[in-house]
Amino acid sequence: MSNVVNVTQDTFKATVIDSDKPVIVDFWAEWCGPCKKLGPIIEDIADEMGEKITVAKVDVDAERTLGATFQIMSIPSVLIFKGGEKVDEFIGLRSKKQIVAKLEAHL
Repeated sequence: MSNVVNVTQDTFKATVIDSDKPVIVDFWAEWCGPCKKLGPIIEDIADEMGEKITVAKVDVDAERTLGATFQIMSIPSVLIFKGGEKVDEFIGLRSKKQIVAKLEAHL
């Protein structure tokens, strides 16, 4: 996870809201099967698109306040931010191609 940033309540604003690049945030948990399948896809995207975007992960068990703030009811939930605002989101496992298409729409 070299290009993936683990975000906490304390680092969310600096990493996500104040970013000058679009940010994809993966809300996940260790016990979540689909999250484990999505993880490597998110890491591949981070490796390939890391210069254009920021890729962040939020462990919803450790960061319950962030999960509540963004009304995360199901995981994995992935939010895309641009200019400090949420511009897109999806819930559940998606293919790399689908995720990249969503991201490219916001570049």
